Amino acid sequence: MVIQTSFNWLIEQQLLLSLLFAGFVLLERFGLKAIGSQLIYKLLWLIPASLLIANLPNAIRPLQNSPISHYIITPNQPLISTISINWALFYVVITALLLFATWIIHRRFVSNLQLCEVTNLQAEISSGVETFTSHQVATPMVIGVLNSKLVLPHNYNTLFDKATLALILEHENVHIKRKDNLTNALLLLATILMWFNPLAWMAYASCRRLQELTCDERVLSNKTTQQQILYSKALVNCAANAPAGLMAYSHYGDKKTMLQRLTNIKHNGAHSRLAKGSALLIAASLLSGLAVAKQPEASAKKETSIAPVMRIEPLYPKQAAEQGISGSVVLKYDITPAGKTANITVVKAEPEAVFNKEAKRALMQWQYTPSSMGQQNVLIQLDFALNSTVTKSDLIERVNISH
Repeated sequence: MVIQTSFNWLIEQQLLLSLLFAGFVLLERFGLKAIGSQLIYKLLWLIPASLLIANLPNAIRPLQNSPISHYIITPNQPLISTISINWALFYVVITALLLFATWIIHRRFVSNLQLCEVTNLQAEISSGVETFTSHQVATPMVIGVLNSKLVLPHNYNTLFDKATLALILEHENVHIKRKDNLTNALLLLATILMWFNPLAWMAYASCRRLQELTCDERVLSNKTTQQQILYSKALVNCAANAPAGLMAYSHYGDKKTMLQRLTNIKHNGAHSRLAKGSALLIAASLLSGLAVAKQPEASAKKETSIAPVMRIEPLYPKQAAEQGISGSVVLKYDITPAGKTANITVVKAEPEAVFNKEAKRALMQWQYTPSSMGQQNVLIQLDFALNSTVTKSDLIERVNISH
């Protein structure tokens, strides 16, 4: 039940998330020169903020005097289970496989590094964190999600001169101080949870590129032209040998990312204040619009009909039918604006735990007409009777509240 409800909620959020992902990717692709990587990277917070605001509970409203609906289930249908695809279970299986594969890739990568600790880094270029060398990497990188470690190529002394190495280590220190590997792990987890949405993967890739661009800007903010040239040459050498694969660890990116970073260094600081202001205004308008949309209109009339369009009749449990057991289950649930049922709970059942599972399983598949706000706390009593002429009494007391 929890899995099905969570899956339904995730699917319902895809339209909003897809629009946000698409906007973020477009900003990263076409807005860098005008807005700058720092602001676009910070606008990533707009996605979880919008999701939070869109899912805030509606303002508390008085209880409606709606009667409890009744539905009688008899064991006339064949006492066998029908075979159908459970999309929530399919989603969970695929997600679990992706998470397991990602974990295996990370474990295998780290175990193959064969790290050797470095103890002779000169003080003026020391990174201040545990530093190791490895024959398996050709570029510097930071590994570890919670406990960061710096890994250098085994021949870093011959690959980089002293000045270039100092710039590279400063870049890695930015990753370490910002806890970028932890950020990447959380972003990768969120992306895997939405593996079916290609825009989520595109937004993840854009975020990783922006992460490197913002590191470059921070390192070069107070550097001379000669140091910027040294840094650019180091990027070319590192990106040519950058590791590939789905990893949360910070690295220098592919050749396309390297070209983007070189272009960004060239235009560093030449951003439009008007474009930045416009981006912030649009972001604020989006959040305000979502917040306003959650508020019920004072003059809005209660929707008079949210009618069912599909009801799946529960199966009468075979054992209960054979033993001649009848009973009732009162369920409470919400109807989403899309017309799906959610947050299904059992209020009361007689006898206990005999018909609950089948009642909830069927109600999860019911469909209602779409509406602007849906409906909350709907009550229904499902009566399981051996024949349709049996009359069941209400299991809960009705309370009328007027105002």
